[in-house]
Amino acid sequence: MTDSQISRGGAPGPQAAAPETGPAAVRPLDAIDRAILRYLQEDGRASIRSVAEHVHVSRANAYARINRLIEDGVIRGFTARVDHERAGHGASAYITLKIVQNSWRTVREKLLELPGVAHIALVSGDFDVLLLVHTPDNRSLRELVLTRIQAVPEVLSSRTLLVFEETDRVLTD
Repeated sequence: MTDSQISRGGAPGPQAAAPETGPAAVRPLDAIDRAILRYLQEDGRASIRSVAEHVHVSRANAYARINRLIEDGVIRGFTARVDHERAGHGASAYITLKIVQNSWRTVREKLLELPGVAHIALVSGDFDVLLLVHTPDNRSLRELVLTRIQAVPEVLSSRTLLVFEETDRVLTD
């Protein structure tokens, strides 16, 4: 990864994909690694030089650490943090789903095809799946839930929780 890729917020290519090894293969993070992660979460476009200055290491050290974090799969890519309302998605909701037992993979693939789905998680507890969705307005949200999600045969029930305000939290120690 070059300085310009970091400053542009470029995502790593296929060669930087996380290795398919178990958790034991992941190296532990030290205080400098965590400081780099915090800084990159605040500004994914930061240059290697600014990262190095911020965490008080050489550019070569910062470059090597960022590459290791990418190779270890700790950093999965670089992205923009979007203000969904300003981007035309004024309605956000968490949607909980109960699904047919052993249908997770099928349901996940169908949910990934839906517009506005930002996050999908298989969870434990009173429901099976938790979705975060962003839609242009409440009418679109209603259409998504009542027509698209509830039409998935493996979805037994849903519950929609409107998001009134959200705040992203940056990683801390």
